[in-house]
Amino acid sequence: MKLLGIAGWSGSGKTTLIADLLPRLRESGIRVSTIKHAHHGFDVDQPGKDSYEHRKAGASEVLVSSSRRWVLMHENRGEPEPSLTDLVSRLSAVDLVLVEGFKREAIDKLEVYRQGLGKPMLQHEDPRIVAVASDTSLSDVPVPVLSLAAVDEIAAFIAAHCGFAGQTRYAAARGL
Repeated sequence: MKLLGIAGWSGSGKTTLIADLLPRLRESGIRVSTIKHAHHGFDVDQPGKDSYEHRKAGASEVLVSSSRRWVLMHENRGEPEPSLTDLVSRLSAVDLVLVEGFKREAIDKLEVYRQGLGKPMLQHEDPRIVAVASDTSLSDVPVPVLSLAAVDEIAAFIAAHCGFAGQTRYAAARGL
């Protein structure tokens, strides 16, 4: 499985970009999963639901299943936060995993940069950033700069960078 991080400051549009990229990558035949790091505690469960009660009572893991989907919730309960490698090993095999967050991991990344946030570019400090998607023109950037509005081009770049270029309609349309 190939990994590509989507990095950027909070509010830069990482989640929006991933949501826009997923159908395009999928339509091109690339099987994609995502991993999202949450800086704060989170809960996907609701008090009063059976699965919540199972977790609250001490279950290490709770698996909830229906005809449409299943989810496995694992309680760390004092264990260290799992590494990105540990999390990837829990995924089913796919072609590409888009990783949101984990910006300090040593994986290739595409930076989402919005000048209006007033934050510095991550690319200047992270040699693993292979491209920048921005809402403004940028100069003196040693990696490709892509327009955030050109999601098809970003998808084509990702396909080419991850070695899927020959398999996608984006690559054919762009001569990659």
